[in-house]
Amino acid sequence: MKNRPLVTQFRLAFTWIVIASITATAITYALAAVLYFKAQYKSIYPANYYERQIPDIDAYIRDKNTALLLQSGEKGLQSIISGDGIYYQVLDGEGNILYGTSNEKIYSDKSELYYRLNTTAKKQNYYIHTVPIIDDSGKVLGAVALLYQLKISYAGGRGWWVIAVLTVAMISPFLYILGFTMLFSRIFVNNINRPLQLLMDASLKIKEKDLDFEIDYFSDNELGKLCVAFSEMKDELKKSLSAQWKMEQERVEMVEALAHDLKAPLSIIRGYSEALIDANIDGEEKLRKYLEVIKGNAEKCSALVQQMQYTMGLERADVKLQLVPVKLSEFLEQKVHQYELQAKQKGIAIILNMQGEINSSVFIDTDRLERILDNIVSNSLQYTPIGGSINISVKAEKENIFYEICDSGSGFSKRDLEKAFDKFYRGDEARRSKGGHSGLGLFIVKQLLEQLDGSIKLSNLESGGACVTFRHKVFRNNGKNSQGMIDPLKK
Repeated sequence: MKNRPLVTQFRLAFTWIVIASITATAITYALAAVLYFKAQYKSIYPANYYERQIPDIDAYIRDKNTALLLQSGEKGLQSIISGDGIYYQVLDGEGNILYGTSNEKIYSDKSELYYRLNTTAKKQNYYIHTVPIIDDSGKVLGAVALLYQLKISYAGGRGWWVIAVLTVAMISPFLYILGFTMLFSRIFVNNINRPLQLLMDASLKIKEKDLDFEIDYFSDNELGKLCVAFSEMKDELKKSLSAQWKMEQERVEMVEALAHDLKAPLSIIRGYSEALIDANIDGEEKLRKYLEVIKGNAEKCSALVQQMQYTMGLERADVKLQLVPVKLSEFLEQKVHQYELQAKQKGIAIILNMQGEINSSVFIDTDRLERILDNIVSNSLQYTPIGGSINISVKAEKENIFYEICDSGSGFSKRDLEKAFDKFYRGDEARRSKGGHSGLGLFIVKQLLEQLDGSIKLSNLESGGACVTFRHKVFRNNGKNSQGMIDPLKK
């Protein structure tokens, strides 16, 4: 069935539901009919069951006659009446009840009793047959009133199970439709779920960058074709990613080779420019300025080459963290002291605020954390006006350390907030001209924080200043190897 098209499977499932329900209902009705007719002779009384007893009871009453007026005659009268659906009253000549199984007075007075003698009359839901009791002189001394109904009844009140069988038989079609719908729909759904589950598992593996799998499902229907198409897509994706990975490796190797090759000539340019500046014994101001420009730009190029090499290193998959135990409060105070020396030149105040478990010792990759802080704080120093301030807030918790560095500068533009972490993004023209930075600073910061299992966010203060918020994981030396290194992909 699974190899058929889905619409055919659905139609077959519906057909099987109808056929199975009709068959099961027919069998149930047949069994119910057999039970009913069998019970009719044993437990079910026909509608005229009690009416057929009347002649025999009438003859018994006329035979016993006045003896029935005595209490001792009750036992004999009860023995001849069969079943619980017939009632009787023994009345005296005035119509008063002497004894019986019905206590409700049938006749209001003597005249009504005499009028109904030797008759069968219907009153409310009962038929009443009245047999007179006459002495030897022909005087009416009383009567026996027999009350019965013309309806089907059950022996000993055991008809509940017959009603139950009939009820079940009546509702059985609905029960069978419901049951077989659940059964065949489950089979239909299982035929669909298996390939869908395989496709979901395959999607998760692709998400986890695992393309070494096969989809073990073969069918001529739509789902089989979908699985084949998915497998073909996976194979093409694997080829494409392999080619892309190879091109990326070649690009990284080319950039690294280019950066390495540039270091030597740039060093030569710097060395010769410094030598020419020192050899300018005549003190020609114009020549000295030219040489200073050459030296300054050579240093910028060297710094850019170093950043490019560092960035290529960050993008490698085999990065290891160098964790050392550090008392965080002392480390931060020392770093802020270094920034204060540079801040005094512009009259900028740097304020450090520390909270939480800041005095405890934690394991930190100090090189990465220093680069993160240096990049962010150096940007704040560059764009904070003279006489401004930079607030550094640090809060240590059990699992993470949170940092917030806010300045009183002009803040980030809307484009900065969207693209500041892109590689080689250098902001608007006004900021790009300041210092000629490479546009790699915040990209490097983001990469370093991801290696530290952290994150970063940019925002602006209401007063207009820029605010950088970031966090990184607190390392407790978990997973540390003998060289004190941690693979950030296995933290």
